[in-house]
Amino acid sequence: MGNCLGTPIVYSPVKADLTGNIKKIRAVYDSNPAKFKTLQNILEVEKELHGSAWPKTGATLALMWLKRGLKFILVLLQSISDGERDEEHPNLIRVNALKAYEIALKKYHGWMLQKLFTGSVYALPYKSDLLKALEKGKEVKEEESIEKIHQFLTRVTPILDAIYEMYTKMNAELSYKA
Repeated sequence: MGNCLGTPIVYSPVKADLTGNIKKIRAVYDSNPAKFKTLQNILEVEKELHGSAWPKTGATLALMWLKRGLKFILVLLQSISDGERDEEHPNLIRVNALKAYEIALKKYHGWMLQKLFTGSVYALPYKSDLLKALEKGKEVKEEESIEKIHQFLTRVTPILDAIYEMYTKMNAELSYKA
């Protein structure tokens, strides 16, 4: 998923951010796979380890930003799958990206990042190019691609929701602006 989504959708800052956060979480897991069987194990151990600095530390912080980046991607795909579009420019995905940004990331970004992001929507690919990239370059009917996106969302959304819920339950969610 990472690379086929990385190229078309997510301009390099978001992609670098996702990749960097995955690496941080992976490094913690690899340091002791038996101890860090689940993401919740990681949060619990780090909470104990870092005391008052937690949750703004380590893999806990990396996962917090990773889940937001993934939420952006899922809301964007959901919006495309739901057929939301700019009627005058149906092949543009700005409407979808701005909705996803509004829901997943905007409130965690300071003024500067918000300006940067809203400016960058003009560099987004066409919907047809995005769908083609998701199909790894194969020409597939739009309805087929949308159906695959729908199936993907059905599987992945509950997992991401569970991670969000864990952050709420463990009081690990932070609202500072980057």
